[in-house]
Parts: sequence; structure tokens; C-alpha cells
Amino acid sequence: MKNELLFFERDVFYEYKEQKKNEGYTIISINDFLKDIANNNCFEDFDYTSQIVDISAFGSGYYKDAQSLGEQILDKFINFETIFIADKKFKETLQYELRYCFISFNDIDIEIKEKESIDIQNKIIKSKHKKITDLSDSELEKFLKNFKEKLYGHEKFKDDFTELVKNFRVFNKLGEHKILSLFLMGESGVGKTEVARILHKCLGGKKKLAKVNFGNYSSEFSLSSLIGSARGYIGSEDGEIFIRVRDADVGIILIDEFEKSNATLFNYFLDVLESGKIISSLAEEIDLYGFIIIFTSNISKEDFTNKISPELRSRFDYKGRFTLLYEEDKQKFVEFRVKSIISKYNELNGNNHIDENKYKNFLSRIDVNKFNNMRDLNKKIKKVFVEYLSNNNIFLNKKQPFYKRIFKLN
Repeated sequence: MKNELLFFERDVFYEYKEQKKNEGYTIISINDFLKDIANNNCFEDFDYTSQIVDISAFGSGYYKDAQSLGEQILDKFINFETIFIADKKFKETLQYELRYCFISFNDIDIEIKEKESIDIQNKIIKSKHKKITDLSDSELEKFLKNFKEKLYGHEKFKDDFTELVKNFRVFNKLGEHKILSLFLMGESGVGKTEVARILHKCLGGKKKLAKVNFGNYSSEFSLSSLIGSARGYIGSEDGEIFIRVRDADVGIILIDEFEKSNATLFNYFLDVLESGKIISSLAEEIDLYGFIIIFTSNISKEDFTNKISPELRSRFDYKGRFTLLYEEDKQKFVEFRVKSIISKYNELNGNNHIDENKYKNFLSRIDVNKFNNMRDLNKKIKKVFVEYLSNNNIFLNKKQPFYKRIFKLN
């Protein structure tokens, strides 16, 4: 058995972390080891004299059978003097689940000076995103009009969304509705992810949309990548969703290919939709009050019922299926897309404008009936435009043909 498990109050975590840093320690999450539990090298490289292990994840409910998993992994920390800590809100759970792992359970006692407590409060991550709940009534009407114009087809969804947003704004202000959640099903390329991108643009987003693709999160320990140490962000203690949301400037989150994940992450998002917050493995929080989260999936209606738990299904404010666009909607999309590309081209190449009426020439060369997938239709538009530039020997400058830069015009 290990010596003791120490519990910290969330409000003093940063003070404790700073104190231990001055003593030569760093705090690491148990999730770092759960990601590669079969690899004993990560335990052999562990240094109990300079590292403290936060095992809060065992009490969060994200991992099934915390007792068995705890006993399995804690035994791998062979040194008796290893320091283990956890969030005090999980104290009752961990005292029971890990009763065969630790000799004693104690609280961390830290004295905080008044000035220092202010510094700690400043480390709490507060949302600075522009949200749909921030709009005035006149701004909202303009926003909804813009959204309807930019999203081609899906008329029923646009009408439903208008009603959803107006209801959400009222009950969000009353404190009864924290997050607006949409679950959009349908084949690839019918416009599901486009909903999130258009909402992002209509709210004036300048930074990247906060997007997480769950096609990369199918393993048993994928939660640690989402809320712990993210892949590709060496040295970061934050998970991918924290990085994406924190770096965004609009209260829109896109969770793509949601069905490819697992029950652990489904439970995590059940908690997110109920609490209105995302919480990292180090107990940091980002308040999502007033956010819109769009979950997209290629799942069928039958599989939706079988794969997604009733508790999570009931948390989605809107569940809808996107179907293929009608010919008229696809034609409108092509017209808009070609005009947009011509406009961008003319803005970049002031000496050799393309007449905007040329879009009719492009339309005649694209048979929308051959395309059900909007991504394939967009590729065809690009191809036709590049061919036009090449055939007419159009250059951006004397050295480089403009068509070699065309794919930057998205």
C-alpha cells in the first residue's frame, strides 16, 4: 500500500502547485500514465523526488471500475514515498474506491496570504468569447437573417434553429439553460459541419473555430488526450478541447464524428452539458455558459438510439437529420461560391480583373445533378476556375500564374 493520499481544495490548488514548484516538484496527471498503461517505461522514468501525481481522474467517474484500475496502476509506482494528491470534492469516493491502496487519507493544509489569493483567482479561466446571448434583439435578427442566407437548403432546420435560439436566450438569462446543444446526423458532405462554420462567421469570429474531431478519440484512454496532455502540444498540461476553446474568440464548439468515440467521452459530455463547464485533468475550468455546441455524426437513426445513452440523448436540445440538397439549393451554392472566388481574385489581382458576370460561364460548365456531396461539388468549382485561369493565361504577376495559388481562396 502507498503511504497517503492528500486532498486539495480547488481554490488553493495553484498556491500548492507554486509552493511545490519552489521545492523542486512538478505536478503531473495520472492520465499521462493511463494513456500508455502497458508501457512500464513511463513508470521507470518517474522520479518521486521531483514529481507529484494528481489522481483526481479516478474519482471523476470518467473511468469505469476506479477501484480495479487504481489498484492496477498505483502498484506500478514502486517507491513508498511517492506523493499522491486529488481534488477534495472526490474525497468520499476515493476513500472508498482506493481503500486498499493507501494507508491514510489527509487534507492539504495551506495558509494563503490575502494578496496571493487575488493572484490565484486571476488564474481561473473565464470565458471571453462572443456568444449568441450577448447580441441585442436587433443584432440577433441580423444574425439569423445572415445565417439563413449563408446556409443553403435545410429550410426546416433553419426555422427550428431560429425558434431554439430565441428560447435559449430567454432561459439562459434566467439561469435555466446553460448550453445550446445540437446533434446533426446525415451523410458526409451535406452541410452538418458547415452549420458550425457559418455560425462562427456570423458571430464575427476572427480566430479558428473550436473544433475537435472524435475520429481521433476511439481508444479506451482517449479522455486523457482530450482533457489531459494533448497530442502534438509538447509540454502542455492542457487537453485538446481546452486548447481549442481557449484559443477561440466565439462561443461555438464543433464536435465532429461524435459517434466514433466511446462511453467514457459520452459521459464526459453528459457532465459538460449539465454543468455548463469543461474541466481539465488538473481541475481547471472554462465556463461555457451561453455557448452553442454542435455534435455531428454520420450515424443512422437506429444506431443513434443504440449507441448513444438515453441520458445523453435527452440532453441534446435538437436532434435532426440533414438530407441531400435540392438542385435549386446546389445551384445557389455554386453561384455564391464562384462569385466569392472571383471577388477574392479581383481583390488580389488589381491589374487584371475578371468580370463578375463571368460566373454564368462557370455555372454552365458545372452540372450540379452529378454531385450529392457538397465537398465534391466545391472541388469541381475549384477545378473549373483553375482551368479558366490556365486557358486564359491569367497571371497574378510575371513570375507566378495565379492558378497556383487558387487553393488559398477558401
